[in-house]
Amino acid sequence: MAKRLSSCWLRRLQHQTRRPFSSTIRPQTDGVFRALTENRIQTPWIDALREKERGGHDPTKPSGKSETPNDRDLSPKRMSDSYHSVVLPLAREPWLLDTYANSSGHIRLGTLFMDLDALSGVIAYKHTGDGVTTVTAACDRIDIKHPLTEISDLEYSGRVTYVTGRSSMEISLQVAKAPKEGESVKPEDVLLTCQFTMVSLDPGTKKPVNIPAITPETEEEKKVFAQGEKNSAHRKDLKNRSLIKQTPNDEESDLIHAMWQKQLQYHDPMDPVRKPDNVFEMEQTRLSTAAIMQPQYRNRHHFMIFGGFLLKQTFELAFCAAASFAHCRPTFVSLDPSTFQNPVPVGSVLYQTATVVYTDPPIVTGQTDEPSNGEKSQKYTRGKRKS
Repeated sequence: MAKRLSSCWLRRLQHQTRRPFSSTIRPQTDGVFRALTENRIQTPWIDALREKERGGHDPTKPSGKSETPNDRDLSPKRMSDSYHSVVLPLAREPWLLDTYANSSGHIRLGTLFMDLDALSGVIAYKHTGDGVTTVTAACDRIDIKHPLTEISDLEYSGRVTYVTGRSSMEISLQVAKAPKEGESVKPEDVLLTCQFTMVSLDPGTKKPVNIPAITPETEEEKKVFAQGEKNSAHRKDLKNRSLIKQTPNDEESDLIHAMWQKQLQYHDPMDPVRKPDNVFEMEQTRLSTAAIMQPQYRNRHHFMIFGGFLLKQTFELAFCAAASFAHCRPTFVSLDPSTFQNPVPVGSVLYQTATVVYTDPPIVTGQTDEPSNGEKSQKYTRGKRKS
């Protein structure tokens, strides 16, 4: 009897060891919340690569033939048509929190930025439909409204708030503590706000294509739309005043000349002025990295890198540069507009550089003098530099 049981157990063990391992993994972009990427990557990388090899044409290059459907609906849309929200259950799912936490137990903002770019893509395609290729053109200023003081579930939300020209759109996004069911987000629970600019292209020619306009309905929507117009005008003004297009104005030229004269004094052995110990050249603050762009971070069109990944990488390198310069952990306050000048192909080597370009008196938290409807509010204010 014992021999029969032993023989039976051995056969079962052999059968189990011969059984092939298998798993079902949902398609998603590495490092991005699953609810934002389940519909982004439709084809495994190997299949997309083989299809590219069989076709004999590089899908990242213009084909010269339009692939935009002729029957696209270009009628104006409401802001609410593109609204999308997702709850990130960090407080309820410890292992999910594990992928967002940094070494000090706080939330990695770079990972949130990746999610926000993915969310802007979801919103953009709700507005344009799937017949076009939509890419991230820019991320406007990101401001921290109320820093997180504890781990909580977060709600990502956003919508198309302005359509600029014929092919680009502004998407306003918000990250806040997730409200209880049936309640709205309170102003004091908003962590950060930002705007992404997305551009729609013809999948074949890679040229801009028309997208539906936006029709604001409520007074609040009209205010948001008007702000979008101002943002668009401001971006155009900055572009036109760029040093790439314009020479420095008188004030800028005077500043550059004064700084040049000062550094000449530091190097002149006959001049008694010496560089203070707390003055550094920008070159001394530079940090650089190089990395191969892997397909796990590709966008939904397979052969270019996801913009949110680039935003995260550059933000974290800037954080390292600031920490290395200050010899302490910096606190993130805001991010100036970031522009995506050129796409980054999968398989390329990406070189990144961060440099400290400006310092200011310390920023401290204190009471603001701005009117606040009788409520006390905390604002970041600048302390006075000691002479």
